[in-house]
Amino acid sequence: MSLALVRLLQLASPALPVGAYSYSQGLESAVEAGIVKTAAAVKAWIGDLIHFNVAAMEAPLGVRLYRAWRDDDNEGARYWNSYALASRETMELRAESAQMGYSLTRLLADGNFCDKVKLTELAQLETKSFTAVFSFAAVQFGLDENEFVSAYLWSWLENQVIAAVKLVPLGQVAGQKLMFELGGEIPQLAEQILSLGDDDLCNYTPGLAIFSGQHETQYSRLFRS
Repeated sequence: MSLALVRLLQLASPALPVGAYSYSQGLESAVEAGIVKTAAAVKAWIGDLIHFNVAAMEAPLGVRLYRAWRDDDNEGARYWNSYALASRETMELRAESAQMGYSLTRLLADGNFCDKVKLTELAQLETKSFTAVFSFAAVQFGLDENEFVSAYLWSWLENQVIAAVKLVPLGQVAGQKLMFELGGEIPQLAEQILSLGDDDLCNYTPGLAIFSGQHETQYSRLFRS
């Protein structure tokens, strides 16, 4: 096993203590509204989001951030980090990205996982999106672009399925089946993401925006978004 693979597994693991487990990204409101209440509906919801939001905007922005960090392009990193924060559809989703970005930054610093000089470059970002810090960590861990994108997609997918298991609820076997089926699409999605130009970026997912916005005032909830 290569060291890069070990680092990939660490970065993609739900054990990464950045608080991702406390977010559902609008799924909780969709369940509350009765839109998502079966395994098939969960697959459709998560499948649509990974194709039309994560793979169309979040991960491609991550690729641009990855390249900026790799090439010591701090101005580019600031630009794409601001873009990532501005692209979040609701207050909750922006707060989620900022909180997870902060937590991952603390982890990298407290664990001495990165060169301190490089961490000063990351510190130049006043508000750090999770996408920016995750891509920074991928560069520091020695992952290539494809490995970074795969880790980003898998981390997002696993957290969404775990949220669905709690909310719908689904059994553990059903959850694993969803990860097996949707995870099988990640290699092809990664290829598509790496080929996107700047003008191809798009996050037109009105359902996510609507339910995330509704979640901000939802009376009873388990998740922060």
